[in-house]
Amino acid sequence: MRCSFAQFALLPFCLLLVCLISPETARSQESRSDNPSQPGTSNSPPVTGKDDADSGDMLTLFPHSDTAPFWISGQANIVFQWHPSFQAKYSGLNSFRSRGENATSKVYTLFLGYQLTHYTEVFMDVESTGGRGLSAALGIAGFVNLDVVRNPELGPVPYLARAMVRQIIPLSNERVSAERGPFGLATSLPARRLEFRAGKMGLVDFFDTNSWGTDSRLQFLNWTVDNNGAYDYAANTRGYTDAAILEYDDHWFTVRFGEALMPKVANGIFLDADLSRARSENLELDATGNLFWHRAGTVRLVGFLNHANMGDYEEAIRDFKNGETPVPDIIFTRRQGRHKYGFGLNFEQELTSQLGVFGRLGWGDGRNESFAYTEVDRTLELGIFTKAEKWKRRNDRAGAVFVMNGIVAAHQEYLALGGRGFLLGDGALTYGHEKIFEGFYTAHLWRGFFASFDIQHLNNPGYNKDRGPLVVPTLRFHVDF
Repeated sequence: MRCSFAQFALLPFCLLLVCLISPETARSQESRSDNPSQPGTSNSPPVTGKDDADSGDMLTLFPHSDTAPFWISGQANIVFQWHPSFQAKYSGLNSFRSRGENATSKVYTLFLGYQLTHYTEVFMDVESTGGRGLSAALGIAGFVNLDVVRNPELGPVPYLARAMVRQIIPLSNERVSAERGPFGLATSLPARRLEFRAGKMGLVDFFDTNSWGTDSRLQFLNWTVDNNGAYDYAANTRGYTDAAILEYDDHWFTVRFGEALMPKVANGIFLDADLSRARSENLELDATGNLFWHRAGTVRLVGFLNHANMGDYEEAIRDFKNGETPVPDIIFTRRQGRHKYGFGLNFEQELTSQLGVFGRLGWGDGRNESFAYTEVDRTLELGIFTKAEKWKRRNDRAGAVFVMNGIVAAHQEYLALGGRGFLLGDGALTYGHEKIFEGFYTAHLWRGFFASFDIQHLNNPGYNKDRGPLVVPTLRFHVDF
């Protein structure tokens, strides 16, 4: 235990020390100006050290070179949440607690990257997740804090979050500009190209991203706002997997395919390396243009097919009704080779230079158990995002969003009869769609320091009309080094 605490305490210090020395090192290693890389498809990593294009303000504590062959940066995200007591006719083992409580989560990340050649890059990230979530992150499908790791026993010990290689294959001489960051190191790329990534990563760093609905550091916090709730993407408890991604980019559209490892058990920390029985296929098509009001917009279509040792809701219900189990238990119905599939639509559209709308639709087949992300089979999301330039706060941002989540009939009956998933289980259920409203305001304080206020209102938490509604106010403090 002492060793774990020491590692946790040393991580912020190491982040600060690395960032203090990196500006001088970067200036001493200026390199080639013809850098190629970075498709701009990451899951909203920390902003770069460059000045904001509109304000001239630096948005990181220390500057980051545009020409050095390496990348060193870090971030810290601290989230304090609270909720008052709310009405609940009953509670189960997996219920969100009805009595008032508070919780604080802490995430620290060190991002490292190196450009081996013009077209080959390697990345490694070290992360620590500490603190805890409200109600141990149970009882709500659209949980209120994306930073929370669902297994508190893992603790704050630093771990390897990402370790991957990126290979770019140019297919044209024409080049397009690219933003340099922790997942890509070049400032220009071939307009037509193939990209290959392999290693340990978060799938949603590259699939189902959204400029205004992905980033829990500076934007929204809810699980089913920052990601498509029906997208049961392959990941372990911490949100990472081993995967390979092949991507084709051509001016206005992108196609990417990813093959990833699934966890051995639902929401498990260990991945199943036997691809013959467990794996995840992911396919996405992105299209970008200025079709509406001559403003930039993007549409993304996502599909996935997961194979794993999954349980079946209808079988669990039959076993219970036949007297084989005291309550429906999905664990006893698990079989290798079962699959789960789904589709998602993701869009973002500028309305003005400071205002945009975004949204998602999600559908999952729902026959077999929710396995990796959350317990959602249907989702609808619609939101609005703005910058605060009109009141002379150019680097502030604000947003509001509504999400409605649902599950299929067999999943409803399973929970109503007392069954539990890895996230939900009130012991009974009077079904209703889970309805979530979230709003936030993020203020830029100085350089890489940001502070946010966020509030979430949830009707029918865990799809249960007999519980709630509840309100969750949040304070967030963020630093980009």
